[in-house]
Amino acid sequence: MHAITIPEPGGPEALVWAEVPDPVPGEGEVLVEVVSSAVNRADVLQRQGFYNPPPGASLYPGLECAGRVVALGPGVTGWSVGDEVCALLAGGGYAEKVAVPSGQLLPVPAGVDLAVAAALPEVTATVWSNVFMVAHLRPGETVLIHGGSSGIGTMAIQLAKAVGARVAVTAGGPEKLARCKELGADILIDYREQDFVEELRQATDGAGADVILDIVGAAYLDRNVRALAVNGRLAIIGLQGGAKGELNLGALLTKRAAVTATSLRGRPLAEKAAIIAAVREHVWPLIAEGVVRPIVDRTVPMADAAEAHRVLESSTHIGKVLLLTPAAT
Repeated sequence: MHAITIPEPGGPEALVWAEVPDPVPGEGEVLVEVVSSAVNRADVLQRQGFYNPPPGASLYPGLECAGRVVALGPGVTGWSVGDEVCALLAGGGYAEKVAVPSGQLLPVPAGVDLAVAAALPEVTATVWSNVFMVAHLRPGETVLIHGGSSGIGTMAIQLAKAVGARVAVTAGGPEKLARCKELGADILIDYREQDFVEELRQATDGAGADVILDIVGAAYLDRNVRALAVNGRLAIIGLQGGAKGELNLGALLTKRAAVTATSLRGRPLAEKAAIIAAVREHVWPLIAEGVVRPIVDRTVPMADAAEAHRVLESSTHIGKVLLLTPAAT
């Protein structure tokens, strides 16, 4: 088969489409012929040499894929050769085939094209686990979503609205904010021109956000705490603004607030399987009903993954960027 390899860390040109050995499914794994994969910030970090796969994972980038089951490893039940699936991965999505733990597989939702389904596993698992399983967003509460026009953001807006929450977003520029509004965002904040703490304070009569989903990290830590409501919950899932910041524990105590930080890639298989099961139970029906949908900015041939990485790093996209293998044609 062919896969995107990274002989040496570097810029987008470091991604090389090369012939490599086919993976063999192990105990409890399924072999998937990949039709499409999606590009994530973690892939960019891996390409740059800053985010190695966890032990035992494929060395090729790619945290999600969609395709067809072509073989079952020992001990696998509930799946059959020929099933159309999408999957959460620890790596290996930028390839023509990938071995996936069966607990990380999902059926392609009704009404979603097979190739487009690659836009779903990582964002739905990330949003559902953090906003709902950890931060416990409830109907009537206000959630602030940083990076509202990103793949994570566009999914978070839709899921939060689906459960009856009020949604505030930050994004860069009128076009991105307009797309967020189309998806259901109620409070639109241009982070380039506006202070999200003050804008949120005005929009909520001083109350602040009950839940904040943050991809920035250190650069926003103090402001996020100030933007929280009493009993608020800050969920940090990214470090685009740095890893080390000063936390005002006094403000946190006064608000009786909580700060959590999670990553998905390195979790034990059992935890990932539990998250995927929750996504299948709670999110998949919303997709089948058309209440929630994947947002795809563009598709790129997988052999041209370097171009897709350039798009992601330019931050000009809205939603997900997909890579298509020859099997997609």
